[in-house]
Amino acid sequence: MSRLSRKPKEVLQELQEGRYDRFNLTENPFPTVPVNKDSNDRRINGDIYEREIRDLEYTQIEDAFLKRPQSDLNRLRIGYICDTSYIGRGNGKSAFLVNLMGTVNRQFCLDISQDINKCFALYVSPEPGGRTKTFGLFVEQIFDSIVQSNILEICLASMRLDALAVVYPDIEKETRSMDEDTLIAELNSDRWFARKMIDPLKVSRKIGENDFLQSLPPEFPLFRDRTPLFEHFVTKDAFVHYFKSDLKKPKERLDFIFSHLVLFFMAAGFNGAYILVDDFERIPDFQSERQKRDFALELRSCILDGPYLNTRYGFYNILLVLHAGVPRLIEKAWNESGLENRYPISIKSSADHWVAFEKLTPRHVLMLVGKYLSEYRLPHTQQNGVAPFTEEAISVIAETNEYNAARVLRTCWDLLDQAADDPERKTIDAAFVRSKAEAPEFDETEGSHPFDKSTTTDLREKATET
Repeated sequence: MSRLSRKPKEVLQELQEGRYDRFNLTENPFPTVPVNKDSNDRRINGDIYEREIRDLEYTQIEDAFLKRPQSDLNRLRIGYICDTSYIGRGNGKSAFLVNLMGTVNRQFCLDISQDINKCFALYVSPEPGGRTKTFGLFVEQIFDSIVQSNILEICLASMRLDALAVVYPDIEKETRSMDEDTLIAELNSDRWFARKMIDPLKVSRKIGENDFLQSLPPEFPLFRDRTPLFEHFVTKDAFVHYFKSDLKKPKERLDFIFSHLVLFFMAAGFNGAYILVDDFERIPDFQSERQKRDFALELRSCILDGPYLNTRYGFYNILLVLHAGVPRLIEKAWNESGLENRYPISIKSSADHWVAFEKLTPRHVLMLVGKYLSEYRLPHTQQNGVAPFTEEAISVIAETNEYNAARVLRTCWDLLDQAADDPERKTIDAAFVRSKAEAPEFDETEGSHPFDKSTTTDLREKATET
């Protein structure tokens, strides 16, 4: 008999209810791994976020950076977001940064600044293991973030749209009914240009009249011997090839990022950008004292007073995320480079550029857990708050995990998973939490212990090593 017509003897049976139905949840809502902005899982990509928990930190950044006119050359250009406690990683800084980026990019800061600033934000996370210990490699990561953010496509689309309004006004009017994502895609498609019978050369010539583009070098991706390359229809791939293959010397790459791209972005209508650097300690952790000083000197040169157009326009603003022990690790380099005089990194500093990232409070933990639960409630459920957990249970979890957000959430995942194994249990109370924390059958080596016992770095001790 053909396998096409043969049938199995056993038929799959549909479960009568889901594993978490009795808790009024569609699935376990809590993350078990650190934030990854590129993940499709809402639990770990930053989509689930309770902004009120970090309202003080956000408001300080908004007032000190986002609302300040980019045209004010005396404004802040460097800032620090630093833990105030030594509880280690997992305090929510990455989630905060990812959501800060999203908030800026939603309307490119126009809504926040009342149309004074049009800025985009980039998220940069240095590679672990010392693979980003030089400034050149750090700049390469900035470029990679530029590529991943789609800002190059947005700028090309913006310039082409402005040119169409002049040379093909009827077609530009047609585009007004298109949603923005579709419009950006079409304006970066040579097939769309051909379908609309648009001459790319006419469009490129009009773009070439932009004042900001006049001083770009002829080899810049938009040009070849001062002739626009739009005959070959420039896409972001041309920028990637130029940076990765054509620019061999470190100085050439610095000029490209901190001078030439600044002009390109301004030609597209932007007047600034925010570079959000997560896990900055991954850089100085692997640097010698001389490398720390050299890095600080180059950072100062590219952002504040070096021979780049960025320093004249103040286009880039940079925010460094620091764990509590990091300032002591780089304080000497900041002093030797002169950065300490302008943007002190001392933990005792009290200024607008220093954003203290406070430890979570009991109320914050309840809000955090409640937020994740609310995102995975069964439709039409009447439950809210932190059910099926009791507030006392959350208090025990928070205290045991020193109010560390990542460890609290991981513990909630473990406890809910274990509670689901007991068909009679509908509530996770403090007694259940304590019994599971004390039960001998949990093997930490298998990663099943409800309380995170993973090895952590003693930041206080590390800060005193130098």
